[in-house]
Parts: sequence; structure tokens; C-alpha cells
Amino acid sequence: MMLSKIKLENVLFLDIETVPQYQNFESVPENFQNLWEKKSEYFRTEEQNAGDVYARAGIYAEFGKIVCISVGLINFKNTNKYLRLKSFYGDDEKNLLEEFGEMLSKLAQKKDIILCAHNGKEFDYPYIARRCLINGLKLPNILDIAGKKPWEVRHLDTLELWKFGDYKNYTSLNLLVAVFDLPSPKDDIDGSQVGDIYWNENDIKRITKYCEKDVVAVVQLFLKYRIEDIISDENIESVTY
Repeated sequence: MMLSKIKLENVLFLDIETVPQYQNFESVPENFQNLWEKKSEYFRTEEQNAGDVYARAGIYAEFGKIVCISVGLINFKNTNKYLRLKSFYGDDEKNLLEEFGEMLSKLAQKKDIILCAHNGKEFDYPYIARRCLINGLKLPNILDIAGKKPWEVRHLDTLELWKFGDYKNYTSLNLLVAVFDLPSPKDDIDGSQVGDIYWNENDIKRITKYCEKDVVAVVQLFLKYRIEDIISDENIESVTY
């Protein structure tokens, strides 16, 4: 897909926030403690035990859960671009996934939707798909890529676009935001703090606001890739609350 040929109104920008399924390692059922022991062998040091690195469980769909999915759609009024944000969040992961899926279905009836996220192909898209199956939910069609040809998969990834074929390169969203002189989404918290804020502070709205800031950053970065003006703050609206 050539970026210049993509209709901006058809791109659904998104970001997810994930946390470990349990507040601490001691709360994890014994069989999953054993499985986490095996999984964490690959990245913990000799001085660390499985409990010491349990905070990382949230990045794995088998050991974590989604607490927020934020999305953004661009629309035009005359020649001005506007961004509308919406978040699905809460303790009930199945419910937020169902609501997200319903939104995708409704959009797909009106538009030829394309998903866009930073590192979405490695993280957001497969994580959402896996958690849908774990919760016994049918995959949204746009995430059900089994058997599809590469050009039939309507997924964009601002990290992949930045690689230009250099598959050994990883560049964080925060670094790209700085490179393009965009406002940082990490002005309050960063991803490593989400689990603690969820389990110990019970502040899901703070996490949601952070998630929406990441969506805004992805949108603005995508526009920079297209050599277009970014969207001004006064033209960005959240309808979450």
C-alpha cells in the first residue's frame, strides 16, 4: 500500500495497554507459576527468580490481559483535519473486546478499514487476536488473517514503515516522536508503569489517557511520513468519558 494513495478517513489508528493477569506472582495459579518459570528462563538473570520478573508478564498474551484499547479516526471539515478518539477500557477484558469488535464491524460496513499501530504487527494485532480466542470470542474479520494473501491483510505499522526493509532495526515510538519534533506521549507515565498503576493504584482512567496519547502520537507520525501537516490540539477530541 502506497501511503500517498491511502484514504486517511479509512485508517483506524490504535494502541493497547496490557497488564499481568494477576497482581503478583504469589496470586498466580500453581500451574501457571510453573509455566511462567519456564517462560521467564529466557530473559531473567541467575540472581532473579520467576517472581522477580513477573511484571513483564503483561507483554505476553498467555500471561497478560488487555485493560485498554484506544482508537482514533481522522475526518475532514473543509480542508481541516480532525481526530476523534475513543477508548474501550476496564477490568472486564471480554466485555471491552466485544465492544471493540462491534465497533470494527460497524465501521467495516461503512468503510474499507485499515488498521495502523506502532509495532502493531508484532504486538497489538496478534495480542488482541489471541485474547479474543482465549475469551471465547470470534475474531474480527480484519484480524483473522489465516490464509489471506499479504496484500489482503489490511494492517499498517509505523515501525515497519520506518524500517524501509531493515528488519534488524527497532525504533521506539518515543524516539520517532522526538526525531520528528512531535509532542511526547510519555509526559505522565510510560508502558513499564502501567501494570503498577492498574494493580496498585487502580487508576484505569490514567492508563486510558496515556493510551489515547499514544494513538495521537501514531497519527501525527503517520502524517509526517506522508509529508503532511499534523493535526492541531484544538482539532483533537476524545469521546471516551
